[in-house]
Amino acid sequence: MSVIKELREKLNLSQANLAEAIGTSQPQIKRLESGERKLTKEWAERLAGPLGVSPEELLFGRVKIEAEEPQITKLENNVFELPNAIIRDKVVGLGRKIPVFGQAVGGIDGEFLMNGSVLYEVMAPPNLSGVAGAYAVQVAGDSMYPRYEDGEVCFVDPKRRVKKGDYVIAQIRLEEHGPLLAYVKKFVRHNNFELVLEQFNPPKELKFPANTVATVHYIALAGNA
Repeated sequence: MSVIKELREKLNLSQANLAEAIGTSQPQIKRLESGERKLTKEWAERLAGPLGVSPEELLFGRVKIEAEEPQITKLENNVFELPNAIIRDKVVGLGRKIPVFGQAVGGIDGEFLMNGSVLYEVMAPPNLSGVAGAYAVQVAGDSMYPRYEDGEVCFVDPKRRVKKGDYVIAQIRLEEHGPLLAYVKKFVRHNNFELVLEQFNPPKELKFPANTVATVHYIALAGNA
């Protein structure tokens, strides 16, 4: 039995409950538990909170699963009574939905119009449940494969500082009154002159004049919704 399944059952969660807690679907949880889908760092970060362990424990198998000892109450005449219920830890991260932006088809470099049109909503993962303005985007195309696949959902923390090597979504306005174009890429640098992003497929750098850059936001994690 997988560690994910053991922890989930210990907390009396169904696969659907756990899926809702991390903003994904029940089939994805089933694949993770069966080993059909690899447990990546991003998935471990999403699962850790609701399962009450650290991402490292999930990834490196240091989880110690202990059966809960029922408390026994002693009554008169040496009669013992077992409790009929157990209070379990509260599952965090439930109850808040965030919008998913994107388009079914992206441009040559995977860019898509960021016009505020919401594709659908997903549950916010635990580490973004308290972040104001958190949102998600759906990847279009395979320009960032194998890091991100077409259709994969990236969860965005707009409050976190971006540094070199982070994965980001950058919003670019190439024309003065033109639409915002969104790019999911790897961050290289951003200064007073330009924003430089890295693309994987085909490998190349994308450079944008600094005055065309609207926002550059940090991608906290990703997965299939």
